[in-house]
Amino acid sequence: MSLKDRLQGSDAHSPSNGLTAMRPGNGQRIRTSQSAGEAIRTVRERAQEALFARLGARLYDPSLTEEQLHAMVTVELEWLFENGEMPLSETERQQLVESVTQDVMGYGPIEPLLANPEITEIMVNGNEDIFVERAGRLESTNARFVSDEHVRRVIDRIVSAVGRRIDESSPMVDARLPDGSRINAVVPPLAVDGPSLTIRKFSKRPFSVDDLIGFGTLTPRISEFIQACVEAKVSIVVSGGTGSGKTTLLNVVSDFIPDDERLVSIEDSVELRLKQHNIVRLESRPANIEGEGEVTIRHLVRNALRMRPDRIIVGEVRGGEALDMLQAMNTGHEGSLTTLHANSPRDALSRMETMVLMAGMDLPLLAIREQVASAVELLIHTTRLADGSRRVINITDVSGMEGEVIQLNDIFGFDFGAGRDEHGHYLGSIHPTGLRPSFSEKLSNAGIDLPIEMFGADAGPRRSA
Repeated sequence: MSLKDRLQGSDAHSPSNGLTAMRPGNGQRIRTSQSAGEAIRTVRERAQEALFARLGARLYDPSLTEEQLHAMVTVELEWLFENGEMPLSETERQQLVESVTQDVMGYGPIEPLLANPEITEIMVNGNEDIFVERAGRLESTNARFVSDEHVRRVIDRIVSAVGRRIDESSPMVDARLPDGSRINAVVPPLAVDGPSLTIRKFSKRPFSVDDLIGFGTLTPRISEFIQACVEAKVSIVVSGGTGSGKTTLLNVVSDFIPDDERLVSIEDSVELRLKQHNIVRLESRPANIEGEGEVTIRHLVRNALRMRPDRIIVGEVRGGEALDMLQAMNTGHEGSLTTLHANSPRDALSRMETMVLMAGMDLPLLAIREQVASAVELLIHTTRLADGSRRVINITDVSGMEGEVIQLNDIFGFDFGAGRDEHGHYLGSIHPTGLRPSFSEKLSNAGIDLPIEMFGADAGPRRSA
């Protein structure tokens, strides 16, 4: 079938196709009953189909630059509209060329959402339902894909750029955009109602500690305390729920690491933007189509121990790698950092125990708890509050074992009792509890003497919670 036939279809002159067509020989334009918007949408969809049929795999050819690809697509579209017998005005043609080029080369209707700095997350549920997160709250948008196939093409474009694949045999994928934004895609048969795409955006400029103070996530006192802990090589775990700002906080905390140390960062999909010079960034790899070649976070943590790191930074522990991380913290890699999903500091330790068991080692629970209590010194817990803000609500000292229970002491806690203002925003902030950390001597040995007022006017020796 010719390109012209693909574009017009066998029913190009019938009233049901939604196009304004020129009947050969009579010179009369026939306008269908569909609205102009629907007609343009139909033309746009057919133009996309014809373009993909004509260019095929060349659209994903990594040897072509963006300029070459753009020129090739523009030429093909111009030819398409010149020879398609579509009586479009010059303005309509230009709009269609721009629209289809954006769809083919970029990310289609979500391109403006990606460019909007106020939007932090984009959720595509099939071709017609697109939601975004703005200021911590979800809202619907008017953006639409042409079809489920259009969504699939955008997903294919994203994942192919980072060497991943998605199809019926491998219908889920985690990948990243060039700016570091993280994506997750699920396609049929797993996604019943059409392809699903979730994009967590990252600021083009990495957030600094001053930014987090401005957002209310931290206070100057808290940032000073965290900086002291990092410089003294206190091993830290950042915990929190999904979307609570764990990775952003970990990135800011890592800024306090001295530049004369060697770092190894390990992630499923690279998100951290570390500023140090002596750093090796490692990324896990899924299995190939034959089910071989998988490299897990655990493999990378083990390998990192042979790379002479001063500290290891794991973007997130989810499984058996928790055991290797604890062993690293206990064997000369103090000051290492990681994050994990949890609903509270106590829950974070429970989840860590469970993940150690996932390593397949037949260890008694008491031995695991002793490992955790010895390795982890500080927990920083974040949450996304009901007003959409992301806050640090607990900074908790892991002070050791008492019997068979790990003792936790909140050094700082969030004041929920302050209530909310007329707009529903929380008025409280994180404040000292009056307890000093159990690792105060470690801070002093590193030449860091924090004023006692930092922990409250009546700060005394630590007490078990």
